[in-house]
Amino acid sequence: MNNKTKLKSYIFRAEIEQEEDGRWSAEIPLLPGCATWGYTKEEALQALRDAAQAYIEVLIEDGKPIPSEPKEEVEIVEAPVVAVTV
Repeated sequence: MNNKTKLKSYIFRAEIEQEEDGRWSAEIPLLPGCATWGYTKEEALQALRDAAQAYIEVLIEDGKPIPSEPKEEVEIVEAPVVAVTV
């Protein structure tokens, strides 16, 4: 079959911080409005992965471009990231 869909992975820089009430908030600055929270850092990041996946799928369905940041061939990020494959 020649109509294979190629999957692409997108890696987004995430910002995560603990709030005064102990919960964790997480967001992807490059995707406006893509923000979540959780009771643990891991829960907040998982929720953010799910939100980013849905966000990117909607952009694709609507025919809109997926935001991207310049990347080097090998990237080492000293911050949380979220990878989305579509």
